[in-house]
Amino acid sequence: MAIHEGQAPDAATGATVVPVYQTSTFTQQGIGEHKGFEYSRLSNPTRTALEVSLAALEHARYGLAFASGLAAEHAVFSLLNPGDHIVTVANVYGGTVRLFERLFSRYGITFSYVEGSDAQEFEGAIGSNTKLIWLETPTNPLLTIVDIGAVAAIARARGVLLAVDNTFASPYFQRPLELGADIVVQSTTKYIAGHSDVIGGAVLLNDASIYEELRFFQNTIGAIPGPQDVWLTLRGVKTLAVRMRQHETNAFAVARFLQDHPRVSQVYFPGLPQHPNHEVARRQMSGFGGMVSFRLKEGNRESVNAFVKKLKVFSLADSLGGVESLVCFPMVMTHDAVPEKQRLELGITGDLLRLSIGIEGIDDLLADLKQALA
Repeated sequence: MAIHEGQAPDAATGATVVPVYQTSTFTQQGIGEHKGFEYSRLSNPTRTALEVSLAALEHARYGLAFASGLAAEHAVFSLLNPGDHIVTVANVYGGTVRLFERLFSRYGITFSYVEGSDAQEFEGAIGSNTKLIWLETPTNPLLTIVDIGAVAAIARARGVLLAVDNTFASPYFQRPLELGADIVVQSTTKYIAGHSDVIGGAVLLNDASIYEELRFFQNTIGAIPGPQDVWLTLRGVKTLAVRMRQHETNAFAVARFLQDHPRVSQVYFPGLPQHPNHEVARRQMSGFGGMVSFRLKEGNRESVNAFVKKLKVFSLADSLGGVESLVCFPMVMTHDAVPEKQRLELGITGDLLRLSIGIEGIDDLLADLKQALA
């Protein structure tokens, strides 16, 4: 599906791979007479191929590609009106918090945060003006698993839309629409493209009326990816299954290694039986992904900095989901936009590190961690 959906051989040339339609506009045969494309902000054949492919992967009817994951989130939040209310997980990506608190709060939209492990928390947070529940699962960076099906049942009963950021799991390991979600968002920058060389996002859904609203937003705001970025993402999609299997295999090995290391106080990986949401993860995911977070016992920024400087295979960098392994210090990287008090309450402190496990040889990864922790 990832290799073929939306990617038929080019009708004009027979090209096996979808061409990069590097054009801003399309010649028309007469007034109102065109071949399905007019202007690349509205639509472009390369982008259409990606949108069809991503929709198929999420088992969705519709797909829309955006210039970034945050642009895709912005589109979803633009479905709301002043006075509306969003319920979300407390342990949510810092960029999402920035969108909420620094941008959409200006428009009269309010937000409530719940821990998320217990679906009934969402029930209690819904008010008469609640229009959207926004989930991340697994969450960033503490990898909490939210029961999508249970929250979806609550959302349906209360007439609230449910949107799920599926970036950490990817459609290879989790398909929220099949579990009852209304909307799925992906930062295609991450596992979808998979090579740390492109920025992009996507929204996938089944409802035609919501799709038309989002498509209007996509065109009107113009937050679209260029043809070259789209093509790179399409190329990455073709190897998604192969990469995700190796990411997960390596992540399991890294999590087990860290769990037994004397300098590590806690490991966060939903594949470990000790993870508090392990059974939910087993039920709604076909695999546990490639992200691992952990805490150093020393519990201070200095020891963490010394550790990351000793790493040779892992790179200290933002982002995740590429073929190369990365280490991130969430306190000042992914969650720098979150107020300090809120960060500390969430447990995003100076002892926490997040690993994006790549597809390198596992012996190399473990050896690198071992020498850096020595």
